[in-house]
Amino acid sequence: MEKVSTNNSKLHATLLYIKQHWQLYAIFILPAFLLTIIFRYVPMGGVLIAFMDYNPFRGILGSEWVGFSHFSRFLSSPDFMRYLMNTLKLSVFGLLWGFPVPILLAFLLNRILSSKIKQKIQLVLYMPNFISVIVLCGIVRILLSPTGMINSLLGTQTNFMTMPSAFRTIYIASGIWQGAGWGSIIYTAALSNASKELKEAAVIDGANIIQQIKAVEWPAIKDTVLIQFIMAVGNIMSVGFEKAYALQTDLNMSASEIISTYTYKKGLLDGDYGFSTAVGLFNTIINVILLVSMNKVVQNMNDGKGMY
Repeated sequence: MEKVSTNNSKLHATLLYIKQHWQLYAIFILPAFLLTIIFRYVPMGGVLIAFMDYNPFRGILGSEWVGFSHFSRFLSSPDFMRYLMNTLKLSVFGLLWGFPVPILLAFLLNRILSSKIKQKIQLVLYMPNFISVIVLCGIVRILLSPTGMINSLLGTQTNFMTMPSAFRTIYIASGIWQGAGWGSIIYTAALSNASKELKEAAVIDGANIIQQIKAVEWPAIKDTVLIQFIMAVGNIMSVGFEKAYALQTDLNMSASEIISTYTYKKGLLDGDYGFSTAVGLFNTIINVILLVSMNKVVQNMNDGKGMY
């Protein structure tokens, strides 16, 4: 009872302090609040462009309302399935191959006892994340050019960037190299909560590395992995535009043209703003459906625990 009353008195004192100095809190909160409203909520009004034959000179109020005609045009397009399948293949295969890598790296890093060696390895693994996408694409193009290092090692002169069959592998492999180390940070932090006593007990009982991970380390990061997986599935249609566009060539277009690059070309290059907005909105709706669906699936498989 005494502890409860102490907590109540602390809470009352905190609330009283906030009430007396509300101007200070308002000054700190107001900029973040305004930025969120301006850059997150106000642009939502632009979704109306997807239902209009938008003319930038007439504005939203003066443009002609066309309903769902842009959506019908996109869905009935002969290239619709190609753009959709290219997007899904890049994202799904990227998820299947790329998602486990940061988890495995976290398990491996957790087994390094020397903090100095661990820090040096982490530094090497995190560095690619700080390379910009455009610079990364430039490096990839140089390495895979007919006179690049890869062809020099293989003794060939193949231009991999012109091969549609190689684009997906190049895109996914370079993404794993760039982001796996940085993505392992959250799992490495979660592993710090694993009980050292249980791990020592498992070692004493003769458990091998796989058994230690399964019994001690995996339960510590399981919820984190599930949340990250749900969020990754929710963004399955949001393939990075910059990287796909930077690696795109005229000869690999059949594999590299995805919904985001198509939206960019139709909107900014062709000036078809209403149609490009409709395509982007379609992409977002698919992401929301996938996010909600995957969260339900995970809840059913994980005793009701999901992202929300």
